[in-house]
Amino acid sequence: MDLQKVRRLLEGVKSGELLIEEALEQLRNLPYEDLGFAKVDIHRGLRKGFPEVVFCQGKTPEQVCDILKCLSARSDCVLATRARREVFDYVSAHIPDVVYKEDARMMVVGKPARSEEEMACDKNYVLVLTAGTADIPVAEEAAVTATVLGSRVERIYDVGVAGLHRLLDQKDKIDGANVIVVVAGMEGALASVVGGLVSRPVIAVPTSVGYGANFGGLSALLTMLNTCAVGVAVVNIDNGFGAGYLAHMINNPNERD
Repeated sequence: MDLQKVRRLLEGVKSGELLIEEALEQLRNLPYEDLGFAKVDIHRGLRKGFPEVVFCQGKTPEQVCDILKCLSARSDCVLATRARREVFDYVSAHIPDVVYKEDARMMVVGKPARSEEEMACDKNYVLVLTAGTADIPVAEEAAVTATVLGSRVERIYDVGVAGLHRLLDQKDKIDGANVIVVVAGMEGALASVVGGLVSRPVIAVPTSVGYGANFGGLSALLTMLNTCAVGVAVVNIDNGFGAGYLAHMINNPNERD
């Protein structure tokens, strides 16, 4: 991190030569914290509105912990995805306020800006649907992400096309959503069905759930990409985090102003 540049910016603001807004704009492009094994983007919150999110898969518990320490020292709330229980056990011994969301395989360090009680009063909400129970881990990744970012989230699970009456029974809640995340494996048809029923944006998440011809989620991905329903966008296989983040941005457009 370029501390000399920070000092110059602070001196410029203090002397009146630089507006606070101008200083913040320059801070957005400052570099990173170099931990040797990772270059932590400590200014992502300024650029994106939320700090860098830690992808735990492939990292050692020690690496995850060090990155979280670096980020949480500068942010009120930090999120980590694809965290195994043993990673959480290690991190919790070094960062006391970490919380583990087991169904989502996620860790939250610190306190989100809004409580779920506060968000419960919001008129607009993100709705997360799954085709089957086996899709819940990916769906929970999306739901927890959107919740931590500050969106009210509602859930409807196990309403796939093999029993379409289960979906239609939830029509009022579906119609009331501001944006809908549809998580489905197998052939991935649920996203097209939901897209044909609503006027709101639909974010489709293919999962790797399915038999051999599912090809690890590829068949669901292709089905969703080839949907004839309008207003459906597709993220990558099992990418609940990406879907939840995008759903929150759609649900709260004023945060980008």
